[in-house]
Amino acid sequence: MTELSVLMTRCQGKLTATVLFVKPDGFEQEWEQSHLWHEASRIPGVAVVSDAGGVEAARFGAATSGQTLLYDLKGDLLFSGGITSARAHEGDNDGLSAIQSLVVSAGADRSSTPVFGCPLQDRGSKCQAGVSDAGVNDAEVNDANDNGQ
Repeated sequence: MTELSVLMTRCQGKLTATVLFVKPDGFEQEWEQSHLWHEASRIPGVAVVSDAGGVEAARFGAATSGQTLLYDLKGDLLFSGGITSARAHEGDNDGLSAIQSLVVSAGADRSSTPVFGCPLQDRGSKCQAGVSDAGVNDAEVNDANDNGQ
């Protein structure tokens, strides 16, 4: 969530974000409301949403936790990728720079970057059980979008 917070600060007033927390079918109520949920809810300009069964993530084509999507006001996809340079890595990176560039100056040198997260629809994944390599609930998808919300 650090990178999302940095991005929202750098693009303050020019970007809104919706962070989807995928709750797999059959999991307890409020399972998705981890420390990451609470971190995201404290970022100005961010709406946090529970996505039961990953319906919304699938609608947007998000396949991996941490996948970030940027749309323009017309609904055109401008960017799809990660905003970290490696799993659980913090700091400047190509995804963060691309989104900031697209929002601030309407252009960037790339429209996608790799995503380092857990698969959202793999029922056999240890992420689906709520444990990632870092030992945290890792079922979120960052859906940063500039759709005028």
